Amino acid sequence: MRFSFKRNDGPAEDQASAAEFPPLAGAEIAGLVYGKRVGGDFYQGFRASDQRVVFGLLDVAGNAAENRAIVEAAREAFRTKGPVCLGDLGVNEADAMMDFCQEINAAIRGAAKGVRSCAAFLGCYNEVIGTVCYVNAGHTPGLLRYDGDVSELPATGMPLGLFSASTYEAPTVAVPVGGGLLLASRGVVEAARKKEEFGLPRLSESFVRAPLDSANRVAETVLQAARDFAATSAQHNDLTALALVRPRTG
Repeated sequence: MRFSFKRNDGPAEDQASAAEFPPLAGAEIAGLVYGKRVGGDFYQGFRASDQRVVFGLLDVAGNAAENRAIVEAAREAFRTKGPVCLGDLGVNEADAMMDFCQEINAAIRGAAKGVRSCAAFLGCYNEVIGTVCYVNAGHTPGLLRYDGDVSELPATGMPLGLFSASTYEAPTVAVPVGGGLLLASRGVVEAARKKEEFGLPRLSESFVRAPLDSANRVAETVLQAARDFAATSAQHNDLTALALVRPRTG
């Protein structure tokens, strides 16, 4: 059975929609949410410079009602601090991404007036060379695919919001033409049927099955697979996916 999706900042009613990301040269990026947001998942993206687009999937701990102000503070920091940290083409991307993480970390702690865990996968896509410099702050692993091969991008630091100063690593990976990057929320990986979770292996399998001609189709395919597996129990957690693909042309 098919189900409907919505934007992560739209109305509570289910609706089918692609994400509000800037257009990319030779690539696509999109995010989708299944159903009404019940937790702290949200995705964000913007153009930081002529060749850099910054994106992220974040999960603020707590339910949607109690963490609303913290989510909004994190969103605002994402929008305003990203161009400051990554707008200069001469800046080192890894150093800039670590500074960017610290800015969002400070915003979350300030809005929470203390500690509030926020798992996050933040990436900076370079359109010129097709790379992603990323920080995985305690998030579920990102999945990098080329043809039928999928590799995991595990955590490179602690979740945001826990400490005033945390250390993060910001490695860089290539997303080749004909490849893609998938981010999925914890709710997708932990979607359960009885006591069995959907898990990373099934997520990887559904990613491999998805055609890489559309980022929106990739996100829809993996969310549909998790929903089919978990049935109604999937309604109790946020199910969110973000995909970046570089389709082959010709």
